[in-house]
Amino acid sequence: MNRRTFFKTLAAGGAALATAEAAAPRSAEAAKQRVELATVLDLTQCIGCGACVEACRDANAAKKPEPQKPFPKMYPARVKAEDWSDRRDVDDRLTPYNWLYIQTAQVEVDGEMQDIYIPRRCLHCVNPPCANLCPWGAALKQENGIVRINDDICLGGSKCKAVCPWHIPQRQTGVGLYLDLLPAFAGNGVMYKCDRCYDRVADGGVPACIEVCPMQVQTIGPRDDMLALAHARAEEIGGYIYGEHENGGTNTLYVSPVPFETLAEAVETGPGRPHLGPAQDVMAKDEALARAVVVSPLVGIAAGVLTFAAAMKKGDS
Repeated sequence: MNRRTFFKTLAAGGAALATAEAAAPRSAEAAKQRVELATVLDLTQCIGCGACVEACRDANAAKKPEPQKPFPKMYPARVKAEDWSDRRDVDDRLTPYNWLYIQTAQVEVDGEMQDIYIPRRCLHCVNPPCANLCPWGAALKQENGIVRINDDICLGGSKCKAVCPWHIPQRQTGVGLYLDLLPAFAGNGVMYKCDRCYDRVADGGVPACIEVCPMQVQTIGPRDDMLALAHARAEEIGGYIYGEHENGGTNTLYVSPVPFETLAEAVETGPGRPHLGPAQDVMAKDEALARAVVVSPLVGIAAGVLTFAAAMKKGDS
């Protein structure tokens, strides 16, 4: 079957039967064996050197987008291209090429003004709305707690960014499967964010940002252990924790010597610069839960279809 024939079949709905397995629930036994990994970031140790930022860029260079230009004209006209390909060196915010950056907060600690440095990236939520509500199944949560976006099937619709309490995923136009589907209508590129070096972790390693840090700011391990570590460190310094309950809990836990309300007021926020304020549990809302339950089988089918399309694209190239 060539690509043209496949898309005709897809339009008719015939391809859905070939992907039923993708929608099947995981076995109860597999769920019992799942161990989620979390990271603790001790902000008293971070010196803002940026080694983690550079290590992240280097380790994930092969995953970064190489867009095709000129970009297809999008309809409706309000859909704008998002192009960071000529600004790849930007490192003071999140972009499709920069998945980790350092926020700086100047605050009073023990009566003295200090700079608190805060490494910012995806928080890898325990119950991630991006993975639960992506209409195409491109965002997913692995059994080890890593939340990532499958760039082979992402259409760049930005639902993940809209439902994320921190609006973390960032889009690059001119790359991805949408170019081979309906380039004027089907999304607008691919969404990118930290995938916690899932490939390195799968091989028994640790994320590049952790490996290179000279101050051992981050510690990674099972979430229960990391929660205990975060509480022990917070008690030791009379500090505070962020990530234990925000958005229902995340697998990134910050420990700070000052309240996070103070840090939230001191950091610069805006596009690509996540806040540090309260984050309501998105998936606790009845509407979000109902939507996730209703669409989950369809999402599984859509993910299977798009995976097949992506495989065909690779076969043609």
